[in-house]
Amino acid sequence: MLPCKSGAQDSLFLRETLQKWQNAAAYTLEVARAMPAEKFGFKPTEEERTFGKQLDHIGENMTWLASDYLVGKKFEHPLIEKQERTPEETIELLSASLLFAQEAIANTPPDSLVVVKKFFAGPMSRRQVIALMHDHHTHHRGQLIVYLRLNGIKPPKYRGW
Repeated sequence: MLPCKSGAQDSLFLRETLQKWQNAAAYTLEVARAMPAEKFGFKPTEEERTFGKQLDHIGENMTWLASDYLVGKKFEHPLIEKQERTPEETIELLSASLLFAQEAIANTPPDSLVVVKKFFAGPMSRRQVIALMHDHHTHHRGQLIVYLRLNGIKPPKYRGW
């Protein structure tokens, strides 16, 4: 492999990350749609979130990280303030949240990936924030897959890159 300049590497990182994000978001939405509406209140233990609240948590975390650490503008959607949402509304809001995060990644200037921001766990570069977004998203999607299995539902076929 030929060496490339940092700017080219950063652009490549963002292109590859965006492709990965799009596939991950599509897969998460497939997982969300696999759970019957009447099971969105399911949680395996008292300490866990329900299936629906796990979906909310993914969306809230992605929009928080994208808003505060990538684009500097807040995510807005008419369903955010609604306390009790139907499963369809939950999926609609999650879809919009994942798209907001995708657009934040897509609009991150390559030369800004090294910008370090204060974070509650210590300073993080924008590149690290994007990696955290993927990790957190994947972690909670894994929990959702377990929720499906505990309800006798075969999860959608995995899709990676």
